Order: sequence, then structure tokens, then C-alpha cells
Amino acid sequence: MINATDSNGTFYLLNKKNKTPIIFIHGVGLNHSIWSPQINYFDHTTLAYDILGHGKTPLNQTNISFDDFSKQLLSLINELKIEKIHLIGFSIGSLIARNFAAKHSEKLSSLTLLCSTFRRSIEQQQIVNDRFKLSKKSRTLSKQALKRWFTDEYLDNNPDTYKKICSILDQNNIENFLKVYELFVKHKDNENFNNIKAKTLIIAGENDIGSTPKMSHNLSKKIINSKV
Repeated sequence: MINATDSNGTFYLLNKKNKTPIIFIHGVGLNHSIWSPQINYFDHTTLAYDILGHGKTPLNQTNISFDDFSKQLLSLINELKIEKIHLIGFSIGSLIARNFAAKHSEKLSSLTLLCSTFRRSIEQQQIVNDRFKLSKKSRTLSKQALKRWFTDEYLDNNPDTYKKICSILDQNNIENFLKVYELFVKHKDNENFNNIKAKTLIIAGENDIGSTPKMSHNLSKKIINSKV
């Protein structure tokens, strides 16, 4: 297992094996460590990294876009001399993966999008707008996020998971978090989906109210060779 930082400051965890690498992109407010079970599970090379402004990866710019996150990933795999990848993204990680896939489809062996928002309704958009405003006002990362991500039963039965995610949220730089969170809130679903050629799997939680199964089915209609 390799823990390292690339020449641009991106921290990553690499479990090197023989098959095509699987790269994991975490969600907003989290870091590479949420993928620890997956890093050790697959018989492929696996890599999880901290996106800009998260974990041990700095964010040194005032303005940021999804293109910056795609450049971060491209720079990382080029530095590691990785030609092809299986790319998996969760939440904002899935939006980064979509942006990357639309720009660098030739790099992908497959694409997996977990909990990927698409065309929020007016009501859904208002809810995320209100959450963002609350985050700006309180300057804290609310533990209520965990109530949206997990059921009460799961949290009761998995206290270690609750403690781990709370710890990650508490360690965030709030300024960096808000910059990235704002991107997530204001995302316009304007990727060039026709450029995504890789076989794509879209996954949604049955009861997820933020990235609903309906969103996933509508997104699948935009991506050739995709399924839900």
C-alpha cells in the first residue's frame, strides 16, 4: 500500500496489483478514507485520492470549477503513468467523474456514478440552496448530513461508521468546503454527455431524496451505453 502526494499536492492511497486500476472519487466534505473497504476488496489496482480542498490536498485558488477537478485527476494518472482506468464517483465525486469522462473518454474502461444528481426540480434545488445558506451562516458541517446519508437503524448498528464520518467532517477547512459545496449546489448538468463513450453504471439508493432513482434513470437516457 502506497500513501503519497503527487507533484501538484494531491494526496492518494494506492494499492498496486496487476489489473486495470479502479479510481475512487469521494463526496463533498469527505476524503479518500471512506473508500478503505473497497481499496482492499478488489483484485485490481485501486486508488483513492483527496479532491481539491479536502483531506490532505490543498486548495490554493479563489475560484474553482469542475474542470479544475478533472485536471487534478488527469495530472495524477499521467504522473503515475496510468493509461486506462475504471472510474467510480460518489455524489460530487460522480459529477467530477462525469466532467472527466466527457473530456477524457479515451482514458476510461468503465464509469460508475453513485448518487449522482441530475436535473433537480425547483423544490429540490431550493432545498440544497437552503442547506448551503445554512452552512455559510453556521460555519459548521452539520451532523444532520449523516441523517440524510444513512438510516437511523444503520447508524445504530454501525457506530464506528458514524464516528469516522463525524471525524472527517469535523476536520474540514470550512472555507474550502464551502467553495466546493457551492459547486455541487449550483451544478447545471451541462456536461457534453455525447462524449461519454465508456460503459456506464448509474447507481441510486432506493430512498435517496437528494439523488433520486428518477434522476438516475433520466441521466441514463443522456449517456450512451449506460444502465441503472
